[in-house]
Amino acid sequence: MQLNGCRSFRSMLGSPDISLANNAYWGIPSRRWDANAWKRQSSSAEQLPVLMSLFGGEMSLLRSPLQPPSPGFSFDLTERNAVLGRLLEGSPPPRPVKTGTTISGMVFRDGVVLGADTRATSGDVVADKMCAKIHRISANMYCCGAGTAADTQKTTDLLASNLALFSLNSQRAPRVLMAASILQDTLYRYGGQIGAHLILGGVDYSGAHLYTVGPYGSVDKLPFVSMGSGSMAALGILEDRYKPNMEVEEAKVLVRDSVQAGIMGDLGSGSNVDLCVITAQAVDYIRPYQESQYTNGRNRKYKYPPGTTALLSEKVVPLRMELVTEAVQRMETH
Repeated sequence: MQLNGCRSFRSMLGSPDISLANNAYWGIPSRRWDANAWKRQSSSAEQLPVLMSLFGGEMSLLRSPLQPPSPGFSFDLTERNAVLGRLLEGSPPPRPVKTGTTISGMVFRDGVVLGADTRATSGDVVADKMCAKIHRISANMYCCGAGTAADTQKTTDLLASNLALFSLNSQRAPRVLMAASILQDTLYRYGGQIGAHLILGGVDYSGAHLYTVGPYGSVDKLPFVSMGSGSMAALGILEDRYKPNMEVEEAKVLVRDSVQAGIMGDLGSGSNVDLCVITAQAVDYIRPYQESQYTNGRNRKYKYPPGTTALLSEKVVPLRMELVTEAVQRMETH
């Protein structure tokens, strides 16, 4: 979008009288727009459709509507929320929603075991009881994601596509260190705006590796790790019972117990426990490894008899209805 007299939409806010260019594209007549008078005369409900008609459905405020969207992550909605918060008085912009997750991982004698719960929350609401939080990166690598579900999914998908192109060009399996470096560069470049807390585990020619990658690009290589809102309870189990060179069954039980501890100690974590065992020979993605022990059964009935709640007032509105008669006639076909 081009604006006469200002370089971006952000500078438009300080100018009460501006003119919109490219009116032919938007399908509106050329006119002067008094932003302050428009705010006084229009309500918030009336302003939002006008804004969306002026600035497009996506409301990308920092680039021309004729320009295609840039690849990867886009944070134009952040600028949109800031603009709407200043233009629409009494209508605050959307706020971040708290999420909850427990993910764990550890290195055992022959490979790596990753574990995660399956509850996806949106504030106080359980959005999904069977959310897959262990994402496939390549044949020898998987990644657990905590934080914003869309960010973790998009980040791991981009990583998987980059490693697939590398394997096709070089005819070699990607290294776990390469994947951790790509994640580090990606998250650091966006400065923490991507809500992805990741645990990357895999096996390559140099052995089994386990990395944790934070949303700001911090990377640690550890023998065992846990992330998410239930990570404190899970780390207590891992620190108490972890031993080097554990057997696969013992490692699976330990990771399961750590995720279960996070589920019991965090309201944002819950439902089932998924495990992924990665070795040099094969990958065993067990979904679910342990189902939730809590059912949806109710202890008693919650149907109350009529009259339990006091009736304060009653108003009967008659409905005018017209009786319509319908006649069906059979058509003769030849």
